[in-house]
Amino acid sequence: MRSRRRRVMMSGPRIKFKCSSEDTTMDSKEEEKVPEAKSSPTSSNDAGSLCGFDSLHHLLQASLPPNLFQEVSRVLLGLNCGIPLESAHIPEPAKELSLKQDFDLQAYSFHADKEILREPRVVRVGLIQNSIALPTTASFSDQKRAIFQKLKPIINAAGVSGVNILCLQEAWTMPFAFCTREKRWCEFAEPVDGESTQFLQEFARKYNMVIVSPILERDLKHGETMWNTAIVIGNHGNIIGKHRKNHIPRVGDFNESTYYMEGNTGHPVFETIYGKIAVNICYGRHHPLNWLAFGLNGAEIVFNPSATVGELSEPMWPIEARNAAIANSYFVGSINRVGTETFPNPFTSGDGKPQHSDFGHFYGSSHFSAPDASCSPSLSRYRDGLMISDMDLNLCRQLKDKWGFRMTARYELYKDMLARYVEPQFEPQVISDPSVHKSLS
Repeated sequence: MRSRRRRVMMSGPRIKFKCSSEDTTMDSKEEEKVPEAKSSPTSSNDAGSLCGFDSLHHLLQASLPPNLFQEVSRVLLGLNCGIPLESAHIPEPAKELSLKQDFDLQAYSFHADKEILREPRVVRVGLIQNSIALPTTASFSDQKRAIFQKLKPIINAAGVSGVNILCLQEAWTMPFAFCTREKRWCEFAEPVDGESTQFLQEFARKYNMVIVSPILERDLKHGETMWNTAIVIGNHGNIIGKHRKNHIPRVGDFNESTYYMEGNTGHPVFETIYGKIAVNICYGRHHPLNWLAFGLNGAEIVFNPSATVGELSEPMWPIEARNAAIANSYFVGSINRVGTETFPNPFTSGDGKPQHSDFGHFYGSSHFSAPDASCSPSLSRYRDGLMISDMDLNLCRQLKDKWGFRMTARYELYKDMLARYVEPQFEPQVISDPSVHKSLS
């Protein structure tokens, strides 16, 4: 069933369009006025900025002549159907909310080639990144209530913008307290149909919007076991299903194994009115086979709600999701929270470094990646934000047809290799030069 709210970009004269201070083009009959992201150096109070800028994209834009910036953008962001990624329309009410509540707001369109036998399948997708609303020393009930209030205008901005599918960041209802190993933070855990789901169901019904809600789940039917879970809420407010995080990190301050175990839900793809979606939660992005499994199950959009800090993962951030989109011929929406969260009691990581009270800076930079290797600029490294994308899902099959990755993958070879690898008696397939062993003896 096709939604009335899906959008196809209308034809018309091409004009220069100002969106988050980037000059791109879009099809429109009159120039749009969009809230500008900070493209000039920010004040020293903007902790988390990149040399005083919101993002790498803005830093390069301010530092390079226009012709050089255009070429650098082509290489860094790729081309969508042979042209630079275009800005998408944002309604005035959403712009007003962005200005009033001071959150970054950007929108882009991923096109597909026109087909003869299929109509365009354009869906509008949104990603929300945010910092916590109150210090971690505030009462848990106040913290949760404040984060709900903080997200209301951003979710409303998505709704009035016509977003069809919206995804929030990992563990959005709470601080990312899993660095502390203190069990009192388990109080934020809730059942699938708990308070946060009920909060979001109202927006889903109001805006006819599918919402992906990553929370700390308390499984009441299995001894109150906890999971890192993404709940998929349908556009009628119904609960379509859930996915539990497959891969748990054991690196640095990521002490998540203290709170929950690896998930047991496999690699589900949720068929919604707007398309087939999946959720690869945070650390799963470091595992190529995890991305692959969602693709084999037919995902057209895979969300990666995350909580990751700059020192450890930022060089990987623009690479892994984009590679997954290319290799698996689907769109990826990458979400990371922003800000530095300080906790009452210092903790250590067992790495010899002094004890500390914060996890590090969550660098935001949420963005979209497409199967044709194009990607959007990123949201701010330190401000709350809403990233919107119009994406024609026909592009997924077009890229499968073009590259033939599914047909040339040789899954039977990998199946045999993996079957041998998981056995205790596994021997690596290594062919040694006999002369190497002679010289060693």
